[in-house]
Amino acid sequence: MPRESAAEPTEPTVSAVRPASALPPGRPAEQLLAELRDLRAADAPTRGGRTFAYVYDAGLPDLDELTEAAYGVFATVNGLDPTVFPSVARLENDVVGAVSAILGVPGAQGSFTSGGTESILLAVKAARGHARSARGVTRPQLVLPSTAHAAFHKAAHYLGLEPVVVPVDPLTFRADAPAVANAITERTALVVASAPSYAHGVLDPVAEIAAAAEARGVLCHVDACIGGWFLPFLARVGLPIEPFGLSVPGVTSISVDLHKYGYAHKGASVVLYRDAELRRHQYFAYAGWPGYPVVNPTVQGTKSGGLLAQAWAVLHHLGHDGYTALARRVALAADQLLPGLRSLDGIRVLGDPAGSLIAFTVHSSAGTPDLGLVLHLADEMRERGWYLQPQLSCDGLPPNLHLTLTPATSDRVEPLLADLAEALTAARACEPVIVDPALVELGATLDPDTLTPEDVAGFLAFAGLDGAGGLPTRTAPVLALLDALPPRLKERMLTEFVGSLFRI
Repeated sequence: MPRESAAEPTEPTVSAVRPASALPPGRPAEQLLAELRDLRAADAPTRGGRTFAYVYDAGLPDLDELTEAAYGVFATVNGLDPTVFPSVARLENDVVGAVSAILGVPGAQGSFTSGGTESILLAVKAARGHARSARGVTRPQLVLPSTAHAAFHKAAHYLGLEPVVVPVDPLTFRADAPAVANAITERTALVVASAPSYAHGVLDPVAEIAAAAEARGVLCHVDACIGGWFLPFLARVGLPIEPFGLSVPGVTSISVDLHKYGYAHKGASVVLYRDAELRRHQYFAYAGWPGYPVVNPTVQGTKSGGLLAQAWAVLHHLGHDGYTALARRVALAADQLLPGLRSLDGIRVLGDPAGSLIAFTVHSSAGTPDLGLVLHLADEMRERGWYLQPQLSCDGLPPNLHLTLTPATSDRVEPLLADLAEALTAARACEPVIVDPALVELGATLDPDTLTPEDVAGFLAFAGLDGAGGLPTRTAPVLALLDALPPRLKERMLTEFVGSLFRI
């Protein structure tokens, strides 16, 4: 076959990568760090006790220095293979052992993970595997209270379990143990309880739920991502805390976040099982390819040892006495905040908070929860430099504002309450939030799965979310519209909006 002439035209080659010119020219390190600091300036503050969600601030300046230094020592260590990096196994055994000493039982086994979502995902995977091997369950179900964290629904979505959602008590916001027991079937792989629930900060009746699960031969997971490293130290302060760890009969696994009240940097969590046999179901191993034999205890393969090292350093630095002192500071903040909230006209604290998470709603003059007032109050507080997390209504549970108390908030309660009183007056003077009934009626007829991108963009633009990567100054109208939409349409709109923030 004759060779192609050099002068003969050929098909253009399409490069699989962008040309090097697409990258910016190199810049000095200090210039890049300055730009990163400028970007951070637009974020909510993570220190100082004015952001009451997402942030767990011990209020100890030297702790950030310790975590950053510890991370740096292990930043380049690959946690994928502890036979090559045995330090990883040593550190993980120490961290998981510390959690087991507080919340475990003899023989308990666990893993260090990147956060609560991964810990929950692994616990659900382990339960699915156990139900399949021990009981022959092929269409597994996950029984959970309506207040269980959304991460369980994410796990069910990823792993093919059917969520069975049980309503909670509308006055106490605690899981209804008899209703949970009645929801257990032969297909149930796992039953869930929270210690405490994120939304309202109340402790579910763990012992009753676990007993019901055990009676049916079903596993029970306690989501203690929030309370696992706080409530035991609160008990040391002398406050009565219902048991919720693996020592409770029927509890078979528990998740505990160390980047919350363990005060490590994100992400750092532990999932703990009653024994090694259960933990084995969370592992993934594969030897049917020509590369190295793969064994992954967690979802991640390659991962920096830095996150494990900084969590280890904080645990050993603070110790029992340090965590007890920090728990006491949070308890004192709650003791000051709760009566202060209840003294404000129209504010109702929801349930009986277990200590660090508080949710409250705002009543209208008619004495019923008022979505507009809740959302206006959130906007007014944000203008005053405070971030309180709005939570929309759900299945008859009222809209509310959520506060996460940390040691750094202990000396912020008085100014917070003063600004709340002022903001409440301002919120009542705002124009009522009115959602167009025709739009709500239209939303009820829409199928989220058949909407075109243009349909979604139009809906978002009407809501004040133009997809340009920002939020309106005041979010009350947007959140009120979301509150009125059916859940699946709401999920589609939120997905499209968040997608618009990541435009490449």
